[in-house]
Amino acid sequence: MHYNNLYMNTFVICSILIFSVPKSFNQNVGPLVKMTNGQVWPKPVLQHNYDEYLKFEPEDFNFNITGYSCDDLQDAFKRYNSMLFLKATNTFKQHNSLSTKFIVGKLDVLNVKMTNPCENYPSLNMDEKYEIKIKNSSGLLSASSIWGILRGLETFSQLVYLETDGSTFVIRCASIVDYPKFRHRGFLLDTSRHYYPIEFITKTLDAMSYSKMNVFHWHIVDDNSFPYQSSSFPNLSERGAYGKSAIYTKDDVRHVIQHAKLRGIRVIPEIDTPGHASSWRLGGIPGLFTQCSDSDPNIFGPIDPTVKENYKFIGTLLSEINELFQDDYLHLGGDEVNSTCWNTNKRIQKFMHLNNIKNDTELKNYYFKNLFTMTRNLKTVPIVWEEIFDENIQLDPNVVVQVWKSDYNYSIVSEIMKCGHPVLFSSCWYVNYIEFGTDWLNFYRCNPTAVAGDNRLFLGGEACMWGEFADETNLLPTTWPRTCAVAEVLWSHELNETEAKNRLEEHVCRMRRRGIPAQPANGPSYCHY
Repeated sequence: MHYNNLYMNTFVICSILIFSVPKSFNQNVGPLVKMTNGQVWPKPVLQHNYDEYLKFEPEDFNFNITGYSCDDLQDAFKRYNSMLFLKATNTFKQHNSLSTKFIVGKLDVLNVKMTNPCENYPSLNMDEKYEIKIKNSSGLLSASSIWGILRGLETFSQLVYLETDGSTFVIRCASIVDYPKFRHRGFLLDTSRHYYPIEFITKTLDAMSYSKMNVFHWHIVDDNSFPYQSSSFPNLSERGAYGKSAIYTKDDVRHVIQHAKLRGIRVIPEIDTPGHASSWRLGGIPGLFTQCSDSDPNIFGPIDPTVKENYKFIGTLLSEINELFQDDYLHLGGDEVNSTCWNTNKRIQKFMHLNNIKNDTELKNYYFKNLFTMTRNLKTVPIVWEEIFDENIQLDPNVVVQVWKSDYNYSIVSEIMKCGHPVLFSSCWYVNYIEFGTDWLNFYRCNPTAVAGDNRLFLGGEACMWGEFADETNLLPTTWPRTCAVAEVLWSHELNETEAKNRLEEHVCRMRRRGIPAQPANGPSYCHY
């Protein structure tokens, strides 16, 4: 009798659960965040949508040039033609297909009007503004520069989407006026701690272009390895790289620069000194590093700033780098210098005494004074990490300071601009710091716009992917879509994280469709093409 009662009680409880389950489950059916169709990332400045749609037929569509042309523009047409008409890889049927009454015609041509000749290389002040009009079965993309045309082609490609039948391409009629909030929208990649094959760098550049980012900051060498193959000092990579298959030749670098240029992306190299240079010691440059003590000749500190020949060596290396990379800017590093060995080396202490250098900060000032002379001679603009400003190192007026370690109240940004120096911001955009869940919002909510205001000294910022725990196996999924969030903060003039969630769902699927294995943005979801 006891067991029968237990059985009956269990049956009643289970019966209640059976009838309550469907109601609770219905709340969670489908994606957690519903993706948009044909919406743009990053969000344009002005966009007006019409309740009319045009069909695409790949075999009939073409780009028509009505202004200036060049090889780079023709290359872009080929690239976007292939991306516009990627077929669905999944078989699917849904009931929310677009009603045929909204399809008012077919788009056969996008007229592309570029009002100035193509420029050879992108720059900080390149004009990226563009306008798009899709109405009455015709399309127009206009811009004054090739860079604006490239941004507009990306937006146009995002307006096009595949209907839920898996075979019909449509575009919503719309008018768009768009331009970036900040001029420098960068991504830093550290290729010293792990080596990335070139195809992963070019895929990164592709992904950057999909979110209208325009600077690839190549942190090419560091303590762990020296993968750049220098023609002036071949032993640096011969001995300092991880191996012969982990080297970037000059042809590799040229390939990256060209790939980036065709997407309107600048490539800025970083040669970080006097710290973060341990791998250079294997290159056999005599007297380059500071011997920490007389008792142990095998312990070394940063580059020795008192040896005259070291500046000749660094000058030759920077000259070679500057000639190879086409950008006007060169990152000199300067972060995290452990100066203990400068203070324990008797010869350096004697040098300081003879030259009235009172402490290691003044010695660092002496070092960078020499480096800034080099950049002036090279007619290039130096970028340094925040410590150089924090330590009151005397900076040339045009030196750009990259903020990375200060708190997020942005006070240091204002301080740097008050001193007349341009600023790049990265403090809360370290995308190698990941959390479980919707962590792209952490990067989206970090917005220095209020402190930057309309001050032209605030150039923009960079998302940073440091390489301690990133290699080719996880670079792309770890970077994207986190860096998409940074891209929108730096491009879009109005931010709305609630609305952004839906567009980011679509953008993640768009990137996957284009071969970028972006992680889920918002939880349970499904890319139906």
